[in-house]
Amino acid sequence: MISIHSVTSDEYPEQTNNPINSHDNQPDKPEEACGVFGIYAPAEDVAKLTYFGLYALQHRGQESAGIATFEGTQVHLYKDMGLVSQVFNESILDQLPGSLAVGHTRYSTTGSSRKVNAQPAVLETRLGSLALAHNGNLVNTVQLRQELLENKCNLVTTTDSEMIAFAIAEAINAGADWLEGAIQAVHRCQGAFSLVIGTPNGVMGVRDPNGIRPLVIGTLAGNPVRYVLASETCGLDIIGAEYLRDVEPGELVWITEEGLASYHWSQQPQRKLCIFEMIYFARPDSVMHNESLYSYRMRLGRQLAAESFVDADIVFGVPDSGIPAAIGFSQASGVSYAEGLIKNRYVGRTFIQPTQTMRELGIRMKLNPLKDVLAGKRVIIVDDSIVRGTTSRKLVKTLRDAGAVEVHMRISSPPVTHPCFYGIDTDSQDQLIAATKSVAEIAKQLEVDSLAYLSWEGMLEATREDTNNFCSACFTGDYPVAIPEQVKRSKLSLEKVVV
Repeated sequence: MISIHSVTSDEYPEQTNNPINSHDNQPDKPEEACGVFGIYAPAEDVAKLTYFGLYALQHRGQESAGIATFEGTQVHLYKDMGLVSQVFNESILDQLPGSLAVGHTRYSTTGSSRKVNAQPAVLETRLGSLALAHNGNLVNTVQLRQELLENKCNLVTTTDSEMIAFAIAEAINAGADWLEGAIQAVHRCQGAFSLVIGTPNGVMGVRDPNGIRPLVIGTLAGNPVRYVLASETCGLDIIGAEYLRDVEPGELVWITEEGLASYHWSQQPQRKLCIFEMIYFARPDSVMHNESLYSYRMRLGRQLAAESFVDADIVFGVPDSGIPAAIGFSQASGVSYAEGLIKNRYVGRTFIQPTQTMRELGIRMKLNPLKDVLAGKRVIIVDDSIVRGTTSRKLVKTLRDAGAVEVHMRISSPPVTHPCFYGIDTDSQDQLIAATKSVAEIAKQLEVDSLAYLSWEGMLEATREDTNNFCSACFTGDYPVAIPEQVKRSKLSLEKVVV
């Protein structure tokens, strides 16, 4: 008999953190879906290693976190709402023994922000339990859900991630082994998915045929070598693991006591990494295409300066994501780099709403201007994107109130004109400011002296990679995986886009 031991938050009530969703409290940025982590390392404290891996991936999701460990056939599971450091403590991690683990930190895209939707998703099969963590978003969820319900699957959440787990369980219960079951299931999935799957026998890592969301493999020194899976290389660095390579688009890696085996399950992989991973989502110290994303973002800034120079006294970035591009802009333009905004790096995500009076007084929880730096200056402020424009307008007003005499805004990506269906939480199209307004109209609404975006061509050329290897649908509407009409209608509300 298979035993699943779930350490519940009821045993640790002080750990529970129930967020309140509010559009007023959301940043004016695209939000990432999730961070995933997996490790096979007998004799190591896999729960703590997973905790630190998720801690490094916290930027990818701040709503819930979970870890499942396998000790033989027994699964130990703990997950709850909140940040990684809020969900786990020493006593909880001590109750998660095992030789392998799967971890997840979540920002909800499919499925609401509730504890029941936290991951990993754990199911029992005829071969034992499986624990699945998912980064991305399926586009055929309506069809897949209907198929699973017709087959009497007892879906208990509203997530596409649980559907993938049930699809694997279906295949296994019909006679497939772990490897065959996973491959059969992912063939039923359309969209973006980077998966880490724990089983009693080992850990799998899987990417969709386009590799829209990242997934990397690392090694832990020892004899034998142990393997780690993570959404980004920063999740390897924190535990001293060495980057080995990416999981390739359309590849499944199977990590067991015999080592790492690779299976290319898709016959027609076509690399389409989300370009926003490189512009904004991934941490600047994470490595993609053999260099840190800090270097790529500096090149974006240099290209931005070449395309849209304006004479000014200082240039600075919106902390933290706009800083590398601002430094690149300064290097290419000769405009002095300075810090114009200070970020309070000791605030996590808050779910407490300021009162209207606080809003009117200009409550500044995260960013505060340096008045003596800004006073009397013509400033260039660099940011990585504008989605709704609400935060940008408040920021411009803050700079003017601090004494800036001119405010020029430069954006190190093109205008976001289309919603994402692959794991980024963007608004419906009519809520995207660049989908309804021209650049001149946006500049007027933000009350800046000038506004310029990086060109689409410049953004892709700065990658120094084959420009066909990226998904940039949020800028162009050219979706690499076909979107079913029912799904498309939920977000694509405009027929024409103003450019």
